[in-house]
Amino acid sequence: MALCCLTALVACDDTETYGDKKDKERSMIREFIAKNKINVIDEPQFHQQGDITNLERNEYVYLTNTGVYMQIVRKGCGTKLQDGENCDLLMRFYELCLADSTIRYNDTDSYNLDIMNVRKSGSTLYASFTLGIMLSVYGESVPAGLLVPFNYICVGRPRTTDEEIAKVRLIVPHSQGHSVATSYVYPYYYEITFQRKIDNR
Repeated sequence: MALCCLTALVACDDTETYGDKKDKERSMIREFIAKNKINVIDEPQFHQQGDITNLERNEYVYLTNTGVYMQIVRKGCGTKLQDGENCDLLMRFYELCLADSTIRYNDTDSYNLDIMNVRKSGSTLYASFTLGIMLSVYGESVPAGLLVPFNYICVGRPRTTDEEIAKVRLIVPHSQGHSVATSYVYPYYYEITFQRKIDNR
């Protein structure tokens, strides 16, 4: 009986709690930041710089409300999403799971892309995937972490050789991620470009 009780105690000790998983997630993010020599800045500094991140210093801003780390590579052409606007965006991405190194991407084939429908109402964004890998793997719901950049980037279509589409890099914690991220408490890294499907300027 004593042996059975001891076995049961050991089994209980081996159970990983949600708190343990969150600690592991934070550790994974710290390791990724250190490995990639990322310089994390806070929101006041980010706003002081005009809502941009310095690429030469490999800056990412840590957004406290979401826990997302964001680097704006290019702010993009055109305009920001406007209140009441509903539009389709073409999205190319590279996704890396920091827990198991699983990679998904659609940024190497010009004919392979994801489409995201986004609607802005006040300060709230509503979005769903309507085509592509994200839809087929994770379903139509767009992770909240992927909507964070829309407060800072423009989403247009280039009209001249000087104009470029928006590009961001993100470290997204599980709480802002898709169904797999939330289920396993896994953080993900993204490189994403956005542009409007139709130029309505």
